[in-house]
Amino acid sequence: MSAPLFDADSLHMGPPEPGRPEASTGGAADPVDPAVRPRRAVPEPTPLGSHGPATVLAMCNQKGGVGKTTSTINLGAALAEYGRRVLLVDFDPQGALSVGLGVQPHELDTTIYNLIMERSVTIDDVIRPTTVEGLDLLPSNIDLSAAEVQLVTEVGREQTLGRTIAPAIERYDYVLVDCQPSLGLLTVNALACADGVLIPLECEFFSLRGVALLMDTIEKVQDRLNPKLEITGILATMYDPRTLHTREVMARVVEAFGELVFDTVINRTVRFPETTVAGEPITRWASKSAGAEAYRALAREVIAR
Repeated sequence: MSAPLFDADSLHMGPPEPGRPEASTGGAADPVDPAVRPRRAVPEPTPLGSHGPATVLAMCNQKGGVGKTTSTINLGAALAEYGRRVLLVDFDPQGALSVGLGVQPHELDTTIYNLIMERSVTIDDVIRPTTVEGLDLLPSNIDLSAAEVQLVTEVGREQTLGRTIAPAIERYDYVLVDCQPSLGLLTVNALACADGVLIPLECEFFSLRGVALLMDTIEKVQDRLNPKLEITGILATMYDPRTLHTREVMARVVEAFGELVFDTVINRTVRFPETTVAGEPITRWASKSAGAEAYRALAREVIAR
């Protein structure tokens, strides 16, 4: 196996020195904001004459609360705005992706769990449209938690999701899989069928250290299950330029991962919790907000990569 992609222990970033301020007021002595970097030129996406086959992206981070589901919804909606057909796969038993799109998981008769475990269920029985044109959803609920146990004894258990979504690949341009916040069998399934991994990373030190575990899992999947798997990019989320700690973490991310870090940075804003309650992407709920523009910029970067 090749050398580790990333070693969190190499980051010598401890608590602030005594008397050192945690927050910044933007004074001249403050370090330059690492999120304000020279932007690479990203062309406006060209219209498509036809659709498919899809690029499958696993939205993955084993740490919860990093903006993974929010990013899946809003990146998908932004890609759809650019004329791409997108399928969002809720592969988390908590069903947060489904809730964020206005679907009540407990009211669903068929979900991705039924698609995985019941031969009589087809993907068209489960896929449902969203309020965004060109954006469809494979919903989930708590039933999916049983699949991780039931799949353990199955032959080829790591390829179950890939077999499940294969019939839809030709119809879409992107399939975004919202993984659960763990490195269990469901997440390995997503990595085993993905072309790329998009890692939402909260600008907080413990979140940064946790990436080392994810990188180790990605390397193992590359070696044993999916040689084509690549890291599409790392997305800095929950960024607050007023906080020194946040800016330091962002600087370490850029230092460690370089070109893998998207130019787009997702700032903290109250708009995102509002969109969850509304059950709509921010590109529809607050279409002219900074958050909506950020995800449109991210969509352009994803298409360009």
